[in-house]
Amino acid sequence: MKKLLAFMLGLSVLLLTGCGDQPEESSSDVENNISTNAETDAPVESQIDSEKEDEDEEENYHTGDASLDNIRNQDNIGDNEILVVSFGTSFNDNRRLTIGAIEEEIDNQFSDYEIRRGFTADIIINHVQKRDNILIDNVETALQRACDNQVKNLVIQPTHLMNGYEYQELVDKVAQYADAFEHIAFGEPLLTSDEDFKKVEQAIVNWTSEYDDGETAICFMGHGTEADSNAIYEKMQDLLIADGYENYFIGTVEAEPSLDTVLEAVESGNYKRVVLEPLMVVSGDHANNDMAGDEEDSWKSVFENAGYEVICLLRGLGENEEIRQIYVEHTQTAVDSITDTNAE
Repeated sequence: MKKLLAFMLGLSVLLLTGCGDQPEESSSDVENNISTNAETDAPVESQIDSEKEDEDEEENYHTGDASLDNIRNQDNIGDNEILVVSFGTSFNDNRRLTIGAIEEEIDNQFSDYEIRRGFTADIIINHVQKRDNILIDNVETALQRACDNQVKNLVIQPTHLMNGYEYQELVDKVAQYADAFEHIAFGEPLLTSDEDFKKVEQAIVNWTSEYDDGETAICFMGHGTEADSNAIYEKMQDLLIADGYENYFIGTVEAEPSLDTVLEAVESGNYKRVVLEPLMVVSGDHANNDMAGDEEDSWKSVFENAGYEVICLLRGLGENEEIRQIYVEHTQTAVDSITDTNAE
């Protein structure tokens, strides 16, 4: 008998193939079996800190000690597992302080579950393995590990910022393993409900309050996407303005609002300084290069050339305790769904 696949992101029941088998349905068939409710219809997109490093290219910078990071790929899992899925980053210290910190927070809250890690970006996994001789599980390996360990109850908690292309790819991959587990539940990405937006807004405002002096424009740089869910950046900007934070600006690297749009908005005010910070879970390649790099097209250089004093805050959202708590709450909802099902 096919087993229940409970998606707490408002996803319908999926009846698909078992562990290690090839899927019986195509990705389009899977998508046709997925529905959303009003709670999850907010425009959302996945957290993509796309790293542009060539794995064969020697790095001329040091990203920290990889051995300090708990990669969470142990066996002996037991009946219950929470698989925390991230895009990933090869910046070792920041990986530990962001993704690692989220995993640790979840681990501290759910003593009945073992916490494991999966990355979606093979280029990052390969780069870290070649450079540091440390192998992080990709999603397929992490799911197969759960199968091999005969996990019964599996919770997938993405650290994605939003629900879009990458998130849907994750859903499709997990769906192929539906028969391997008694229950699978999905936790929501960071920005899903209106309540999430309010909590994230308050978190970033609290985090930057020391710079809010009336003369400083505080600019957050997201990744951006061609998907419709790119609208979350405009939604966050509108929320900030509506709540009176008119010196806060949201932009993206690869979509709208663009750097030019943010610069124009900042120049319409009377600001002397600009604070730049990533609106990304990690502070990786985009933050260190596209935002804070010394090349002429970086955000830092563009604002400096426009006459502003620039302060770059190289920290990912995963370093923020209030942000991590949102992920814990989303995980709790998914865990509760399995608990409720088992009680029936």
